[in-house]
Amino acid sequence: MEEIDIVTNIDGKLFSDMIISAANNVANNKNELNALNVFPVPDGDTGTNMALTVDAVAKEVLNYKSDSVGEIAQVAASASLRGARGNSGVILSQLFRGLAKELKGVKTCDAKGFSQALDSGAKTAYKAVMQPTEGTILTVARESAMMAVESSQSERDIASVLAKTIDEAKVSLNNTPNLLPALKQANVVDAGGKGWLVVLEGMYSALTDAPVERADKTQQPAASSSQPSAAAQEKVPPKNIKYGYCTEFLIEKSNPDANVLRFRDSIKSKGDCMLVIDDDSIVKVHIHTNNPGYVIEQALKVGGLINIKIDNMRYQHQSIIENTLPEPEEYAMVAVGVGEGIAQILKDIGAKTVIEGGQTMNPSTQDILDAAEGANAKNVFVFPNNKNIILAAESAKELCDKNIIVVPTKSISQGISAMLAFNPNVTPEQNFDAMSDAIKHVKSGSVTYAVRSTKVNDKKVSKGDILGMLENEIRLTGKNLKEICFELIGQMVDDDSSIITVFYGKDVKKADADEMERILENSFPDCDIVMKSGGQPLYYYIISVE
Repeated sequence: MEEIDIVTNIDGKLFSDMIISAANNVANNKNELNALNVFPVPDGDTGTNMALTVDAVAKEVLNYKSDSVGEIAQVAASASLRGARGNSGVILSQLFRGLAKELKGVKTCDAKGFSQALDSGAKTAYKAVMQPTEGTILTVARESAMMAVESSQSERDIASVLAKTIDEAKVSLNNTPNLLPALKQANVVDAGGKGWLVVLEGMYSALTDAPVERADKTQQPAASSSQPSAAAQEKVPPKNIKYGYCTEFLIEKSNPDANVLRFRDSIKSKGDCMLVIDDDSIVKVHIHTNNPGYVIEQALKVGGLINIKIDNMRYQHQSIIENTLPEPEEYAMVAVGVGEGIAQILKDIGAKTVIEGGQTMNPSTQDILDAAEGANAKNVFVFPNNKNIILAAESAKELCDKNIIVVPTKSISQGISAMLAFNPNVTPEQNFDAMSDAIKHVKSGSVTYAVRSTKVNDKKVSKGDILGMLENEIRLTGKNLKEICFELIGQMVDDDSSIITVFYGKDVKKADADEMERILENSFPDCDIVMKSGGQPLYYYIISVE
């Protein structure tokens, strides 16, 4: 009888293959994951967000050759955080972060080590969410990891352990509708939980010498280029700067009581622009210094180092030398929006940068980070304008040296109201309070269509129905776009209302928008009616009532 090969250890090469296989599997299944959206609106994007997040990881590990599973895990953790899109992507990044914490410094791991890493991933993800909800990806990750740990006590074959882990993930996933009533009513399982199952199945395929191939060969993750361009490699005259090396890294504390204050005091005389942020088990460090080796030596007394980046600032890109930035402003605003009209409005009321995104395409943590760092200001307000982008914005805040202030706006309407509350003559804290208060006084509505038949909050929805949504709740369904829009606004307006702002989408003719404006002016004579071309896809109308 032929002996079956077993896998007793995972090294860096095998773990890289597992991640790439997982990325391909998620890409192949992203449409199925998108279709699991509880709400039947056309912006179910869990699959897209998870696929883009794990693709960011795959690109980095393709580019990073190492036989150390711990090193690959660290690369994956960093790439997933920066590439995270949407809530599901951010939680996925935390799962990778937990894996990296457990595998830190490990050359190869056995079944017990990998199972403990999965368990660490689940625990890290739970800690990252302010109010963890059972019946989501968190539950599936936790319960499947518990099975991994249990089975690894008696099983050496990692593939066998992962197979049992996957079986438990399926049981957990199928139980999610019993934990979340909205899932049961919509007759779906949790999309994020399904996504994690797909990740595990992709990893298993690589373990058993049958890695998942990308169905769409044109969408293969390509290795990211870490090599500077030819122009960037050219030597340029050094700038007259006192400290030449921009040194950044993260410290994973060796123990919770590590003396971060002592470390900070030991390096503060060695440079300027110092930033040492103590965040639970992680310390973020940034300093301009002439002796990065000394800084690193002191940091090693606190714990292990990851994401080390040292730039020689005297050899920067020629364009930076020639185009010296002016003194930074006190404030800048960065907003997320989609549609030419909406983007222009956001810029008109003060947005330095508008990040294209929102429904269906959530910007990544890196997109938000780049926009914030590109704003020449000391304090940068970020307006996500979508509940699914807030976590990514908060993650960007952790990575940025500037003072990023995330205003938790969940809609374009909230974002505009908050931005209009900005006062350049008061403190960041006072501005945040004023913006937060402005959010409370605006009602946000939208009109879109159903992409499938379902039942939500005891309301039957048929595919193709026009949906009138107030905040995040489906209030109206029907066949007539004009009637749904008018009735929805009627529900939003009360005696205190004074302004009705309507952004019409790219699928609405101007003549129809003009007619709707006349109807509203006649029906709500005590309110100012503002009708604007938003140009947004998927949503016929986005409505704000103040």
